[in-house]
Amino acid sequence: MVLLLLLGLLTVCAATPRDLSGKMFTFPQETNTAHVRLTTSRQDLRAVTVCFRSFTELQRDHSFFSLATPSAANDFLIYKTAADDGFHMNARNNFKFFGGQNYKLNTWVSICSTWDAASGLMQLWIDGKPSSRIFVSSGSNINGPIIIVLGQDQDNHGGGFNAKQSFVGMMSDVHMWDYVISLHEIQIYAHRFVGFTPGNVLNWRELEFQTVGRVLIEDEQWSIT
Repeated sequence: MVLLLLLGLLTVCAATPRDLSGKMFTFPQETNTAHVRLTTSRQDLRAVTVCFRSFTELQRDHSFFSLATPSAANDFLIYKTAADDGFHMNARNNFKFFGGQNYKLNTWVSICSTWDAASGLMQLWIDGKPSSRIFVSSGSNINGPIIIVLGQDQDNHGGGFNAKQSFVGMMSDVHMWDYVISLHEIQIYAHRFVGFTPGNVLNWRELEFQTVGRVLIEDEQWSIT
């Protein structure tokens, strides 16, 4: 009985939202285990916007953000390819390649992606600069149970990680909305202007998460230019 009570308390503590303002996740090594699992009560999404900032020197493929359901391992995926400016973007298990994004290594990069189930259109934004709006998948929402992972690519619901697809670097300011945010909001986020509206699905200032394996929570590091 005491053990069950302790386990219950640990579960509650793990689910308590935390303000990560001024913090970052550090993924210090290539691994098929280390990741951050994000918690949300939203289990039906007719649209998605995800924004975050990352810093890495990786030149191989790697996954930033992976949302999976039992019916679709790549229900929403933001995945960097080995190409200098190439991204694979997935919605409802369908993907398109987005190139020509002027992506830079060894510097903080702001990344946002939007998708709408009604139109099927997806768009990628790097440091506030948009890609073309490309049709990926339409006609069905993302339906839970949803598992969201940072730093690994889910090849099945909650697992199937590959070390050669793992993220190594730093990540911060993760937000997610259940609608396509405006161009104005994306610019506010990308340039850190005053008046940014936090995500209503995932909010960096009230984030529910669990770190698995060697993932550190550190003070964020920003270059002074």
